[in-house]
Amino acid sequence: MPLLSARTKLATVSALTALGAFASLGTATAATPVLNGGWAPSTRCPVDAGAMISSDGLDTSPQCVVSYSFSGSIKLGNTTVPTGRTNLQIGVVQNADGTNSVVAPAGGALIADSATVPGGLLGLMCPSDIPFVTDICRQLSDASLNKITATMESVGTPSAFDQIAGVLTDQPIVTIPVRIHLQNPFLGDNCYIGTKSSPILLRPRNLNGPEFGVDRFNGDGSANEEGDLSRLNLLGSTQYDDTFAVPGASGCGLGLGLVNGAVNLKTGLPAASGKNKLVLNDTQTHLTGLFAPGLLAPDAGKVFSQAWHSAVN
Repeated sequence: MPLLSARTKLATVSALTALGAFASLGTATAATPVLNGGWAPSTRCPVDAGAMISSDGLDTSPQCVVSYSFSGSIKLGNTTVPTGRTNLQIGVVQNADGTNSVVAPAGGALIADSATVPGGLLGLMCPSDIPFVTDICRQLSDASLNKITATMESVGTPSAFDQIAGVLTDQPIVTIPVRIHLQNPFLGDNCYIGTKSSPILLRPRNLNGPEFGVDRFNGDGSANEEGDLSRLNLLGSTQYDDTFAVPGASGCGLGLGLVNGAVNLKTGLPAASGKNKLVLNDTQTHLTGLFAPGLLAPDAGKVFSQAWHSAVN
């Protein structure tokens, strides 16, 4: 009995190819476990979440999805920021009718290297005829004061998966709400582009199709061509989105919002759809699931969770 039916394979590819495009401009990296063998990429999979562990193997089946890239870029209005290492991990519950639902790790789905905004504050808002901003610009000869880091944060669970779009190109696959945290001493702690209530909505799509491969392994991660676990690998696709709109910055300037106008003016925010672009290079995506979940009904989710924990070194 194969891990994925033809219908489920379509849903799986949809999730996998889409998830590679969830760009992050940088978040703090939390301590993560080290997993053995075939489980190695799935360090933050939410295997113990209620929807995952209650999957019965018949109507619902649990999987771990990992997607990462080492380079890319995101253009917001007039500003382009390079992305470094990005890593997204979620759980996916596949339903027998071909639909699916997403479960994010408790600590958030996105983790990535911090990114530095080219030009720093000088490039972002100087020169300016706003008196408060002009005073800041005079102090920016110090490189440490000029530097801005940008962090893209998830502010909700991905939605609107399109199963067919996952195997096509140039079709939106999924929607993910995010906001970008700009950090610099002069900007304060609450400077964001996008908010929880009004996020940036990324709808990634495939520029090219990925290469396919499958690995089989035992519950503890050790390689076995007849193992109970199977990992689908989708490698090398470039993904992009040039349709998302970007709201203006808010909360910038020591919590008083005194710098919002300068940031928005120089960067061209808010920016309508068509003026922004996300590109993520050479995405590496893996989905791990039970090879024959139906044989483990009604405890497939529990067995899946136990297998993940047995692979933790």
